[in-house]
Amino acid sequence: MADFQKNLERFQQSNTQVVALSVDKEEDAKKTVERHRLAYPVLHGLDAKKIAETTGAYIQEDGSPPYLHATGFILRPNGTIALVVYSSGAVGRLAARDTHGLIRYYQKHNY
Repeated sequence: MADFQKNLERFQQSNTQVVALSVDKEEDAKKTVERHRLAYPVLHGLDAKKIAETTGAYIQEDGSPPYLHATGFILRPNGTIALVVYSSGAVGRLAARDTHGLIRYYQKHNY
């Protein structure tokens, strides 16, 4: 999340919106926003099981409450998925600079 915040201006210049989804309660999500000084929307309080069923994200159910592993999406302007990266552990996430470069490629080639 902090990586995307550091690169937020690049996304804004490319007319691209960054949004984060979280299963955290509002209080915990606000702490994350404050800690990383996030200036993009962070939606919170989502149901981990429903998100996993809807998106295919990996869910860790042995914790209380269950949580999702990082899952990153790049959406086309029409809302369809251009790319998705699923993580089943501590590594394997979208990197902001790579994501921005791919979006610029997609924009240039009308993907």
